[in-house]
This record gives sequence, C-alpha cells and structure tokens, in this order.
Amino acid sequence: MSVRVGAARARALLVTLISFFVLAATASGCAGGDDAWPRVVVTTNILGDITREIVGDEADVSVLMKPNADPHSFGLSAVQAAELENADLVVYNGLGLEENVLRHVEAARESGVATFAAGEAADPLPFHTGREGGPEEGAGEPDPHFWTDPDRVRKAAGLIADQVAEHVDGVDEKALRDNAARYDGQLADLTTWMEKSFAAVPEDRRALVTNHHVFGYLADRFGFRVIGAVIPSGTTLASPSSSDLRSLIQAMEKAGVRTVFADSSQPTKLAEVLRQEMGGDVDVVSLYSESLTEKGKGAGTYLEMMRANTSAMAEGLTGD
Repeated sequence: MSVRVGAARARALLVTLISFFVLAATASGCAGGDDAWPRVVVTTNILGDITREIVGDEADVSVLMKPNADPHSFGLSAVQAAELENADLVVYNGLGLEENVLRHVEAARESGVATFAAGEAADPLPFHTGREGGPEEGAGEPDPHFWTDPDRVRKAAGLIADQVAEHVDGVDEKALRDNAARYDGQLADLTTWMEKSFAAVPEDRRALVTNHHVFGYLADRFGFRVIGAVIPSGTTLASPSSSDLRSLIQAMEKAGVRTVFADSSQPTKLAEVLRQEMGGDVDVVSLYSESLTEKGKGAGTYLEMMRANTSAMAEGLTGD
C-alpha cells in the first residue's frame, strides 16, 4: 500500500514539475515576444495621434506627452526617457518645439535608435510675426507649428509611413500603406472642409491675434493675416513686456481686430488684459492649438481638433 501511495505521489510531483516548466517556458516566450514587438515612441500627442492612425495594429505606439500638456515645457520621467532608447523608431516634431525632451531624443539617436523630425521635413516656414513696429522675438526662425496646415500634415504622415516601413521590423507594409492611404483621404477631406468654412470670413476680417505665434501655417495656407500675438514669440515660455502689449493694442486698433484666440490649455489672463486695455470690446475665443485633449473633451484627435478650431475661428471672425 505504501508503495502505491509513494508511486502516486511521485507521479503527481512529476506532473507538477512538468506543468511548472511548461508555464515558465510559455511566460518566457511571451516576455520575449513583448520585447520583440515593434515599438514606435512619439513625443507630442498630436503627432502621436497621426502616427497611430498610420501604424494601426502593426506596432505599439507610445506617446510621451499627456493630453492638455504644453509641448514647450513638458518633461519626461526616467521610465519615459528609457522608452526612447528602447524604441525601434522615435517620431518627434523638432524645430525646438519639445524644449525639455530634445536632449533625450538626441541620446536615443546616439545609441542607435532611428529618429524622424516631422516638423523639419514639412517645409517649415519662418514665424509670421506680422506686428508693426519692428522685429519680434523668434522672427526669421523656423516655426514648429506645422500641424495647423493639414496639407503639411499629409506630407508628414506619408513620411512617417516611410520611416516605419524602413526602420520597424515585423510590420505588414501593405497594411501600413493602406492605413496611410485611408488617413490621407481624411486629411484631404479636412482641407476641403476648412476651405469652405473659411470662405465665409470676409477679407477685411481675415486677421489673427493669438496668445502666441502658433497659426502661421494656417494663415499662409488659408489666406489670413497675422496681426500679432499677446506673447510675441513662438513659445509659451516667453513673457510679454508692457511695450509689447501697447504695440499689439495699437496694431489691433489699426487693423480693426476685436477677437483674440487663446489656447485652451493656457491661462487667458494676458488676453483678458487686452480686453481691459481696449475698453472691454474684445472677444477672447478658446482654441486647441498645441495639444489634444482627452477623448470626448473636444479635441481627442487631430482631425477633431482642426474641425473644432476651424468652426471657432470662422464664427469668431464673422460674428458681430
């Protein structure tokens, strides 16, 4: 009897050990699969959304910048910095936009990671400073805010697809190209819709004043004039002086502009100062200019952001 019990226990132990090693091997294989799974890391959430539309299910796309963040000032955790160096491809804006992140991108590049600067590849324009009275900070430097022109986004999206196909092993290139073609069609539709929406804005009202210089590409593409910005720079990290504000007020009064567009993720205090200085007869309209929101909060995708901004701008410039 004891022999039978011992044999039974031995068989049970053997089954347990076999099960353990099978599970361990399976777990090890899964872990190796995760490590081998293609990985694209994107710095800003606008580029992140565009990249996800193109990549689809062909790779993991990790976006470093959270919703409603400021691309000029957001930073990375140690874990996020490590993500960059473990990526197959890093997509970033460039042109000085991600000021606190660029050194990490450079470190990833030096370690052998493929990187792609979308802004630098999208035919960058110099800043549209526009304001009379002399040059402004950043005048003549390349403007990183290319995404306000959907045609330039079409070009960047096609180049992102090329970069993924070239540098990310294991993706289905046909699926990638199909995704890129579908999204290109949506971007073309966006451009057509924006043209029709802006057609309702009279020529004498096609003048823009914003919190800082962010809509130069949109102005160039759709025929607007950039009168000036509350912060006379391409970055939210700069600050206006009292003379800057006086100069802007004079330019607005000369052009007959009574609407200021302020970024939804930035305080509108400076725009409110203009309202007070101009006798209260100034409308401050909120736009999504440099960051997407959380899903369902108004600008969860690039397409949604551009449609919301276009509607707000057209209404703000035509309203009495």
